[in-house]
Amino acid sequence: MSNVQVAVVTGSNKGIGLAIVRALCKQFPGDVYLTSRDPGRGQAAVAQLQQEGLRPLFHQLDIDDVQSIRALRDFLKEKYGGLNVLVNNAGIAFKVHDTTPFAVQAEVTLKTNFFGTRNVCTELLPLMKPYGRVVNVSSMVSSSALGGCSQELQQKFRSDTITEDELVQLMTKFVEDTKKSVHEKEGWPNTAYGVSKIGVTVLSRIQARLLNEKRKGDHILLNACCPGWVRTDMAGPKATKSPDEGAETPVYLALLPSSADAPHGQFVSNKTVRPW
Repeated sequence: MSNVQVAVVTGSNKGIGLAIVRALCKQFPGDVYLTSRDPGRGQAAVAQLQQEGLRPLFHQLDIDDVQSIRALRDFLKEKYGGLNVLVNNAGIAFKVHDTTPFAVQAEVTLKTNFFGTRNVCTELLPLMKPYGRVVNVSSMVSSSALGGCSQELQQKFRSDTITEDELVQLMTKFVEDTKKSVHEKEGWPNTAYGVSKIGVTVLSRIQARLLNEKRKGDHILLNACCPGWVRTDMAGPKATKSPDEGAETPVYLALLPSSADAPHGQFVSNKTVRPW
């Protein structure tokens, strides 16, 4: 099967993830895997797309569970000899009026959005084939949250030399600071979701730099993107974009032609590179 191309979308049984799978099924010349934590919900989403005449495949994936990530890794390695497109879409957000203590929100949100996404990258990026495309779904909130950080933190997060270990230390510090109720004093903004997405955007910049250093000749492009404000369970019914519209930028980045050498290591919104 190694001559068959394969795309994987994390957290794709509903919302933007499902819309990304739908678009890839129509445009990507290979197998497209819809993944979700819950196999029942995943299979139901596959059935929904099959009724639309599309042919997604299903694989269970819980990005909070390293064993689950490794099971997907081994499956892809064995069946396809690697991976062509990875869209890291899985993520969570607490509602604005949620009464869960902020420290708990911080720990839970970063566990999935940052650490879970990072674990997927750690296991799956080595599988990326030449001309592969990696899309980390971030958010415009990462930009506004960055603006809400102290100058010192902003400098660190904008640095072109920050390492993955340093980023992990900063994300861990945010969670610890919230537990001690000193996060604002330490220069953090009051948004766990925003900080988690700063992490995703900065991680993408670091990963792109490492690809340049280690695999320059493979022409792999990796970017972070903002899908926009999309009508999903997460953002609510007042949002301005439909899920299919929200999928446009992630899908554009996932399907960059093999002749493209940019964007790479960028933060992209509405198919446009934004300053970080």
